Amino acid sequence: MKAANSSPASATATTLVCFALEDEARPFRKLVAGRREISILVTGMGQTNAARAVHDFLQQHSPRRVFTCGFAGGLEPGLKVGEVRSQTQDAILSDTLRHHGGPPASFHCATCVATTAAEKAELRRTTGSDAVEMESAAIQLICAERKIPCATVRVISDPADEDLPLDFNQLSHPDQSLNFGKLAWTIAKSPGKIPALLRLQKQTHFAARRLAEVLARVV
Repeated sequence: MKAANSSPASATATTLVCFALEDEARPFRKLVAGRREISILVTGMGQTNAARAVHDFLQQHSPRRVFTCGFAGGLEPGLKVGEVRSQTQDAILSDTLRHHGGPPASFHCATCVATTAAEKAELRRTTGSDAVEMESAAIQLICAERKIPCATVRVISDPADEDLPLDFNQLSHPDQSLNFGKLAWTIAKSPGKIPALLRLQKQTHFAARRLAEVLARVV
């Protein structure tokens, strides 16, 4: 999968903000348009894609700090759609995020999408984490090796007690990108899923906007 750096780095860029998906990045991109100190990197889903994209970026650029951002599934039952949480070993970033609406939490970096409430409950039981996502561990590791301060900043797109309307793992290519052909065929076979999909779309749009607002205050 070819990652898209849709906000090319300038010579003055000091902050790299990574997202797995363009839908996650779009509201933030609008809020920080024209700010040359910020580069936005869309990596693709999963740790392999994220690691490859960030490694390639750092071969050419030297940001002073990195943020790994996007959606997360809630594991802690009290977390609601649109709530932003963060995790970092950097004390300065931690204080800044807490002050601007990204209090600390723990994240589990999974290899596939947690699609059901039962799966989320099991992850909560076995990992003790507050939320689940799919890229940050790889990005955090690369940054730690290079001694670049890094923060995970994620927004809840689906709470712990909510099943996703489809098993998106079954609708993905081997590189974890969404297979739109399979998606269209699945919806055609199960039109009753459409209201739930529209509801999820509304949730993710709201979540992406909330994430963008917090990030824009932090960076």
